Amino acid sequence: MTEQLSTTRILNDIYPPAVAAEIAPRLQAIIESYRGRIPPPAQTGLTSADAFLITYPDQLSHPGKMPLSVLGGFCRKYLGHVISTIHLLPFYPYSSDDGFSVIDFRQVNPDFGGWQDVNSLSGDFRMMFDAVINHISQKSAWFEAFLQDDPRRAETFIVIKGNPDLSRVVRPRTLPLLTTYQTASGEKKVWTTFSADQVDLNYRNPEVLLEIMDTLLFYAAQGASFLRLDAIAYLWKEAGTPCIHLPQTHRIIQLIRAVFDEAAPHVGLITETNVPHAENISYFGNGHNEAQLVYNFALPPLVLHSIHTGNASILSEWAATLSLPSGKVTFFNFLASHDGIGVNPVRGILSQAQLDALVHGVEAHQGFISSKNMPDGSQAPYELNINYFDALSDPQGHEPLEIQVGRFMAAQSVLLSLVGVPGIYFHSLFGLRGWRDGALESGIPRRINRQKFSRQDLEARLKDSTSLQSRVYKAFVRLIQARRGNSAFHPHGTQQVIMQNEHVFSLLRISPDDEGQVLCLHNLSRELQTVNLPGEGPARMDLITGKMVAGGSLQLDPYQVLWLKDIRR
Repeated sequence: MTEQLSTTRILNDIYPPAVAAEIAPRLQAIIESYRGRIPPPAQTGLTSADAFLITYPDQLSHPGKMPLSVLGGFCRKYLGHVISTIHLLPFYPYSSDDGFSVIDFRQVNPDFGGWQDVNSLSGDFRMMFDAVINHISQKSAWFEAFLQDDPRRAETFIVIKGNPDLSRVVRPRTLPLLTTYQTASGEKKVWTTFSADQVDLNYRNPEVLLEIMDTLLFYAAQGASFLRLDAIAYLWKEAGTPCIHLPQTHRIIQLIRAVFDEAAPHVGLITETNVPHAENISYFGNGHNEAQLVYNFALPPLVLHSIHTGNASILSEWAATLSLPSGKVTFFNFLASHDGIGVNPVRGILSQAQLDALVHGVEAHQGFISSKNMPDGSQAPYELNINYFDALSDPQGHEPLEIQVGRFMAAQSVLLSLVGVPGIYFHSLFGLRGWRDGALESGIPRRINRQKFSRQDLEARLKDSTSLQSRVYKAFVRLIQARRGNSAFHPHGTQQVIMQNEHVFSLLRISPDDEGQVLCLHNLSRELQTVNLPGEGPARMDLITGKMVAGGSLQLDPYQVLWLKDIRR
């Protein structure tokens, strides 16, 4: 009964009292309809053994087989001892944006496979589904009904009449905010935050909220252990406001959390908000009432800056400020994803000159820069579109492969050692490079990091011990296995940044019970660096190599990483 009162109270914060009173029992009925339909989890909570793979459903192909089946077979063979959870990027029917213009929230794209393939994956890995609930495709049945003036869809979307003040609306892209569509009753201007093919849903209409809640519970019934709330910061629109991070948006996330706390408490929410760090972490709420995981968006550009400059000072200062509102939430750490490297999260952390240097460095490495509209009408860099390996090592350069791999894995070690859960993009895990031709041919800069591969070709590369793909994969396996076997890396543990050498990112990880400690040292420069360790004698073991390391003065080779466990503890 307490949970029901909680959802009712939140509904009263979103809608007028009469509306909230009418829909509260309907929401409860939806929750009740899923009793017994959501499979019990084999695992709850997070541990140091957790690592997420971020992948497209059609990332791999094989003649005569559906992509989801191919992906499942590959992951079972190569990743069962490495990855605990698979973040399956949108696998629904779609019309554009490589999956994020969803036509039908409840169907699997028949080009990829069927629900049986998704359910099969969830038998071996925990699954994270994308909840693309800010918008829906203009090719969807919902929007087509709207165009035909179906009264059931008259208020599913946001129709703008007159000339309300929309000057303060924060824009993530340079495309028009409003799109004019021809309907059965004439032209209508409709809100489209991201593109004309991604039509925003109208959460002022409680019917939309109820349909989406039912959809999210349906995902849990299909085996989702985590739900990624895509573009969630833009959910509620209010003329005269920035239309981002509005109180109603936070209330809706709190409502989703309350619903799942009642119906499926094992399901975690993760918010995708590519915004400045302080705004980003607001989606933890009070540590108990919103997302259990928040993307650590500042991490990718800060690691890139640190390695480009060979100086870890800003990364260290920022990491030292990281705090969590409770022991029930943590960061989702990542360096690469299907999107580019966000610039906004480090505005105010990096200077304008340092941001400009990042932009110039990405352009020099054959990447692209995506911009957004600013309130004054100007444009500013929003995203760096480049493969992360290429961002660190010039694809047209001639450095020895050992140096390139060492540099890349030093960055990945930072990712794996920070407090939180690591999310590893498929291309990074296997040392795959950028696809500039794909971006140029499609006119979509993000495609530079979205190339698909045949399973046969990738496996051939992995069997070649001299290949980049084999070297990176094996290096990842060593790091992840060292991590998963030590409680100091628990996602709900703590960390202390040690300021000693500005070129070395030094982090002490501590288990929740304070019993386990690991000192993680990362030389992020191309020069030999010296650090001082307390004590003398072979008191520490490097978890990565198994070698003993004496105390006192220690020299780190360029891009060398050590994870040191005090064997006396």
